[in-house]
Amino acid sequence: MNHTLYVQLLDLACGAFLLAGVLVLWRRDLAAIVRLFAVQGAALGALVAVLGVHKGDAEVIGLAVGIGLLRAVLLPWLLRRALAASGGAAGPAGGANRESKPLVNVATSLVVAALLALVAYAVTRPVVALDPSPAAHAVPVALTVVLIGFFALVTRRRALSQVVGFLLVDNGITAVAFLTTSGVPLIVEGGVSLDVLLAVLVLQVLTARIRAAFGDTDLDDLRELRD
Repeated sequence: MNHTLYVQLLDLACGAFLLAGVLVLWRRDLAAIVRLFAVQGAALGALVAVLGVHKGDAEVIGLAVGIGLLRAVLLPWLLRRALAASGGAAGPAGGANRESKPLVNVATSLVVAALLALVAYAVTRPVVALDPSPAAHAVPVALTVVLIGFFALVTRRRALSQVVGFLLVDNGITAVAFLTTSGVPLIVEGGVSLDVLLAVLVLQVLTARIRAAFGDTDLDDLRELRD
């Protein structure tokens, strides 16, 4: 792979990776949010694959395939099952499949996403200065996704939205790891992926239990337990 093609493919993958994260803040439909997470998982897999092909590292290419299958296929499938179990398949009329009352509205969330991108670029300037390679220049994009994930985690009220926020953080951290190093060891990435998978399985069960106990998955309702 020549350098020009490498940079173009890396920019394309990073652009799709960031855009999917921003659109998660824009959409309120939970099914659409899960689809966007799947798109971001595919973009992350493509990003790692581009790095692996450029370096001629078969292990990184194998990791890219595993990351794509886990984050673009398996985890979204589990999230869709959790959405169905929580009543999200009932349709728009019930409101269970929408983030109806986020703590921050959509317009403000998009403005905050832009500010978080500026913060990420400012924070990572020393990293880029130390290694002015195309991969290092993409680190601010990955850090922006981490910050967007944290923002979604603290401003969304539906359990599934918060799960997606947690997974956005994990996607961003994974992207930072691959962009700033020569590659994450297989055993490390495998252990992290299993941890994430286990967390999603547990959260899927909890979401169903919350729905069964309270008739909704708005976590603000759990505050009543303190009374």
